[in-house]
Amino acid sequence: MTAPGAAGRCPPTTWLGPWLLLACFLVSRTITQEVSEHCSNMIGNGHLEVLQQLIDSQMETSCQIAFEFVDREQLSDPVCYLKKAFFLVQDIMEDTMRFKDNTPNALTIVQLQELSLSLKSCFTTDYGEHDKACVRTFYETPLQLLEKIKNVFNETKNLLTKDWNIFSKNCNNSFAKCSSQGHERQYVGPSDPLLPGFVFHLLVPSIILVLLAVGGLLFYRRRRRSHQEPQTVDSSREQPEGSPLTQEEDRQMELPV
Repeated sequence: MTAPGAAGRCPPTTWLGPWLLLACFLVSRTITQEVSEHCSNMIGNGHLEVLQQLIDSQMETSCQIAFEFVDREQLSDPVCYLKKAFFLVQDIMEDTMRFKDNTPNALTIVQLQELSLSLKSCFTTDYGEHDKACVRTFYETPLQLLEKIKNVFNETKNLLTKDWNIFSKNCNNSFAKCSSQGHERQYVGPSDPLLPGFVFHLLVPSIILVLLAVGGLLFYRRRRRSHQEPQTVDSSREQPEGSPLTQEEDRQMELPV
């Protein structure tokens, strides 16, 4: 016999389950939409503009700096290239791109670093992102380095706008295809970025010493030549012994009076 009031009653989980599932679905959908909008609109045109201002404010110079970056010849996949470059750009902004504190350029770097930290939620992590595969050492000017960084942000912005989830792609296979000697493969350039300056400081004193030596030798020869010319003139004026004039005088002296 059924207890009074027991008929038709269900355990709490029986009617709570569907509502909990629906609530979880709505919450997850809301979170997904927020992440989608968050990643798609993370990089704005303003970020690219401040990067261009940073590039325009640099002094043009032929001096080169060494930095590690993705070798696009080894990693041609655009998504995997940007996943690898994303972490390298963070290292470069922290270790290489240094400006005086509280200057416009320093504040721009801080702004870009904050943007990179926010972008991490749009990238899934692959085991090869932090190793040296597909990476080589570049020797380029500061302007060329900044152009590389701007291209990374610009290409990342374009891909996220098309597909906010595009960087969830697994790139382990692409990273594994890179040569194990990718880190040792370097651009044919100076073995030391400071080498041209060292050679310049070494050659200039050597050239000056050579010029001084040549000038001193020419001055010595000219002085010696000018010293010998008066002696030649004086000796030409003196008649040598046995000349016709001397013999004629001797004959006149021997004639009897």
